[in-house]
Amino acid sequence: MKSAYELAMERLGGTPLQNYTAEQKEQLAEVDRKYDARVAQLRLQSRPESDPEAARQAQARMATEIASLEERRKQEKDELRKRFAAE
Repeated sequence: MKSAYELAMERLGGTPLQNYTAEQKEQLAEVDRKYDARVAQLRLQSRPESDPEAARQAQARMATEIASLEERRKQEKDELRKRFAAE
């Protein structure tokens, strides 16, 4: 009998993490660490604005940049998963 997680992964077309080797899991984790660091750096670099409009614009820019980073993270991990499946 399959777990709910396994059924969901099948429906989504993904591969359960437990099917990866330790080295592959580490490669995926490295991608996460890289993008987590970039997001943290963005948040640290953001300065509080005294003007409410400037603060809103800065927040919107940061949200856009973070969304872009998250999309790149997803693409990079998808590419790795495709490579793993081909091996």
